[in-house]
Amino acid sequence: MTSKQLLSPEADSDGTTVTMESTIKPDHVAVFWELYLKAFGPLRVQAVARHVMHLHEFIAQMADPRVWKYVAWDGDGTPVGLTTLTCHLETVPWISPEYFQARFPEEAARDAVYYLGFTLADPGRRQSRLMAAMLAPAVARAVEARAVCAYDLCAFNNESLQLDKHIALSLHQLAQVTIAKIDTQQYYTADFR
Repeated sequence: MTSKQLLSPEADSDGTTVTMESTIKPDHVAVFWELYLKAFGPLRVQAVARHVMHLHEFIAQMADPRVWKYVAWDGDGTPVGLTTLTCHLETVPWISPEYFQARFPEEAARDAVYYLGFTLADPGRRQSRLMAAMLAPAVARAVEARAVCAYDLCAFNNESLQLDKHIALSLHQLAQVTIAKIDTQQYYTADFR
């Protein structure tokens, strides 16, 4: 596992550190899989599109060095949060890389179209600086690359949790950024009962 520390323990009052990992050790994959299911599992019945990876897809993401993993560790060295980011859009199975290449050709030509895959944290720590601590180095990387960074949210997370507003606020606190909604999908039923 290649690791680069991004936030020193002194920077967070509870001893949290954030590292950028190219791959995640198998024993930590199991910890993150449990956190992932806690965070995204409820979307299985809240969103029409599949927002929960299958275990084999999750394991592949954790092993793929093209997907940067920003890992938050507590003071005891236990992983407590994870953010994924990539400029290799083909590693994100639910998006169309061609969409971004057509709309951002200059950025695509220099590998500066990023995708924020997901951010998750131990549910008991969500109110802490954990999410911001993991997003900060990802945002810094995007700023340095003068990148375009896309992400997605389902309607449930926007309407119930207002994640769009929370993410926008976090991003504005970390960098000068313009946020735009680039696509939307509506799902319909035709009920013939």
